[in-house]
Amino acid sequence: MSETYDFLFKFLVIGSAGTGKSCLLHQFIENKFKQDSNHTIGVEFGSKVVNVGGKTVKLQIWDTAGQERFRSVTRSYYRGAAGALLVYDITSRETYNALTNWLTDARTLASPNIVIILCGNKKDLDADREVTFLEASRFAQENELMFLETSALTGENVEEAFLKCARTILNKIESGELDPERMGSGIQYGDASLRQLRQPRGTQTQTRQQCNC
Repeated sequence: MSETYDFLFKFLVIGSAGTGKSCLLHQFIENKFKQDSNHTIGVEFGSKVVNVGGKTVKLQIWDTAGQERFRSVTRSYYRGAAGALLVYDITSRETYNALTNWLTDARTLASPNIVIILCGNKKDLDADREVTFLEASRFAQENELMFLETSALTGENVEEAFLKCARTILNKIESGELDPERMGSGIQYGDASLRQLRQPRGTQTQTRQQCNC
């Protein structure tokens, strides 16, 4: 049976190697912790249909390798992403210090309007914490990011991180701030009738095919 949904959003999971990006994705999609997680080579993919604000949204999620040697490969996947989880490890100052570079990549290569949520992962390892909640919270505020601390191990705030990002994108579509018809918006209509509803009055309906390759 084919899935029906109102919107499709392209998401990225970005951040340094070893921060738990693949484990976050696995926990979100499978509702369980990925025990034998190796470093991602290139890009992995997952998708899930969720309910956001009364709308059915399919999240198409690209989990990118954090290692520098794959950077040129992963950057090509940034194009046309509507949302991103920017992940660091709360027990690793090094992964936190690299956030600015990842953020610049996302806003330059994907879109300046990309909706990003900062995720301080490995919240379950609080005893080994190197980055305080307050410090990361300030970084998020200064860079206009949403922020949550997550645990891919326990599942805490994992679903909430994806949903919070999706909810913000949906709000921006409804307020007219984001135009799904714009090439590279990372958003597709799942149902053509919705497209008619979004047309401003007095404009002619134009149906455009959008490629999200």
